[in-house]
Amino acid sequence: MSQPDTDAVKHYLLALQDAICTDLAIEDGRASFHEDAWDREGGGGGRTRVLTDGAVFEQAGVNFSHVFGDNLPASATAHRPELAGRRFQAMGVSLVIHPHNPFVPTSHANVRFFIAEKEGADPIWWFGGGFDLTPYYGFDEDCAHWHRTARAACEPFGEDVYLRYKQWCDEYFFLKHRNEPRGIGGLFFDDLNEWGFDHSFHFMQSVGDHYLKAYLPIVRRRRDTPFGERERDFQLYRRGRYVEFNLVYDRGTLFGLQSGGRTESILMSLPPLVKWRYDWHPEPGSAEESLYTDYLRPREWA
Repeated sequence: MSQPDTDAVKHYLLALQDAICTDLAIEDGRASFHEDAWDREGGGGGRTRVLTDGAVFEQAGVNFSHVFGDNLPASATAHRPELAGRRFQAMGVSLVIHPHNPFVPTSHANVRFFIAEKEGADPIWWFGGGFDLTPYYGFDEDCAHWHRTARAACEPFGEDVYLRYKQWCDEYFFLKHRNEPRGIGGLFFDDLNEWGFDHSFHFMQSVGDHYLKAYLPIVRRRRDTPFGERERDFQLYRRGRYVEFNLVYDRGTLFGLQSGGRTESILMSLPPLVKWRYDWHPEPGSAEESLYTDYLRPREWA
């Protein structure tokens, strides 16, 4: 089994951040990314890039982080006691895109690598990540394209890989207190090491490289769709679900906050504007109701 190459992973992640930011800025056409380099007191740091008030994207955040230290937070050791007493490194690219137009979905992607080491013992390492889509108004062709691209990212690695990681995504991005999915899913994987380092690394790269192939065609198809106050209001209401998931359930958010990461960079995933309403329900037969009845449930889109 090949040994983990942390330098190769970091090189890929930095290049991925560059490529995604370049393509998103070109797609937006008006705004550019502001870069903010930061250091973590306990070790490591990162570079956060945020685009705000663009022509297409209300806010787009693409974050690279590489943190390390001697003491893992409780979120990492609670279910992995074998990690206690090991020096760790965690690196990844995480991004969330919040568009202006309610007919363009919000999207999220993340690829990451974790390794914990101590003298005289084999390292414990794994890859994780995925991407998922959160539409406000559902379109079958968009959902099918998203999932077909996710399946294409997985196909070289086995016939069952897409189905397993699609199901994991459906189960992970689920708001238990609402009893509803966050969106229409995609891919989610974690603790990946059984293929060995090289093959696992190639899979993480495939997921990262397929994200824009999945998202940008949908953006181009919907970005100029006319909308009014009703659609914008529903978008802001549904963004509340995004906030609830990220602050209550998301592993990356919890790990970042508990490990002393930079708060502004961790919370860049939250939308700039959002609404909550008391006990609101969509109008029967409306496009808003269709999101709940036709799209916010597991389906075989690919």
